[in-house]
Amino acid sequence: MSIMAPAADKKLTGLVAATFTPITSQGEINLSVIGPYIDYLKEKQGVNNVFVNGTTGESMSLSVEERKLLAEEWCRKAKGKMDQVIVHVGCLSLKDTQELAHHAAQIEADGIAVIAPSFFKPSSADVLRTFLQEVASAAPTLPFYYYHIPSVTGVNVNVRELIEGIEKVIPSFRGVKFTGSDLMDLGQCISCIPPHWSVLYGMDEQLLGALVMGVHGAVGSTYNYVGCHVNKLISAFETGDLVQARTIQFKIQELVSFAIKLGFDVGVNKQLMNDLSGLDLGPPRLPVMACPAARALAIKQKYDSIFPE
Repeated sequence: MSIMAPAADKKLTGLVAATFTPITSQGEINLSVIGPYIDYLKEKQGVNNVFVNGTTGESMSLSVEERKLLAEEWCRKAKGKMDQVIVHVGCLSLKDTQELAHHAAQIEADGIAVIAPSFFKPSSADVLRTFLQEVASAAPTLPFYYYHIPSVTGVNVNVRELIEGIEKVIPSFRGVKFTGSDLMDLGQCISCIPPHWSVLYGMDEQLLGALVMGVHGAVGSTYNYVGCHVNKLISAFETGDLVQARTIQFKIQELVSFAIKLGFDVGVNKQLMNDLSGLDLGPPRLPVMACPAARALAIKQKYDSIFPE
C-alpha cells in the first residue's frame, strides 16, 4: 500500500477527555449513553475533544467489534458538537490494530492513536517505529499519534529517539500523547517537533509542570469531571497568573492523592464519574472490579470539599 499524506488537519490542542466506556449491568456496551455524555462534556466541563477506547475506556478488555461500535457512535454523535474525536486503535495484535485504524478512517475519525504492544514488547525504538509505520499504512489519511504510557505497557522507549525522522516513514504522524513523568524526554520532544505536531500530556496531576515545558494540550480521565477547573488552570497559566494556576493544580493533586490512598483504578474512577456527572456509565468489565460504595462516597465527599459549588 502506498503511503499518502493526510489531508489538511487541525492541530490538536487544549483538553481532551479520555472517555469511559458505558457498560450495562449485564456487561454489554451501552451506546445510548454516548449522546448525553457528549453534551455533559461540552456543556458542563467545557471539553471539546475526546480520546476514545483508550486506557480509561478499558480498550484492552473490549473486543474489536465492540471498539468499532463505540468509535462509530462517538464519531456520529460528536459530529458538529465536538472539535475532534481521536480513536485509540492499539491492540496486542498488529492485524487487529490495522483493522481498527482502517475502520477509524472509514468512519471519519479526526485521528488515531496507538499504544505500544505490551505482551510481546518492541525491543527498541526502531522496532516500535516499524510497528507504528505498519499501523499507519492502514489509515494513511488520518493524523497519527503515538500513545506513550510505560507504566502500563512496560515499554519505556525514549520518545525523542522514537520520533526522530518518523515523518519520513509516517507522513501522517502528528504527535504524542505523553503519559510519563520523564520531563527531560518530554522537553526534548517538544523542542524538536515541527509546528503542526502536538505533544499532549497524560498525567493530570502534573499538568502545570508540563505546560511550563510547552505541551500543547492534555489527555486525561479526570478531565471528564474536573475539566472546567482545568480550563481555568490553563487560562491562568496563559495569562501569567501562576498563583491561580498552582492553586488549582494543588487542588487536583489533593483529590488524586486522596483517591490513590484509598485505591484509584479505572473502576473507582468510573464510579466517581457516575456520581459526579449523573450519567449511568455502569460498572467496569472484569478483571477490573466495581468500586466499593464506601470508597466512592468518600472520594465524592473529598471532591465536594475541594470544589464546592
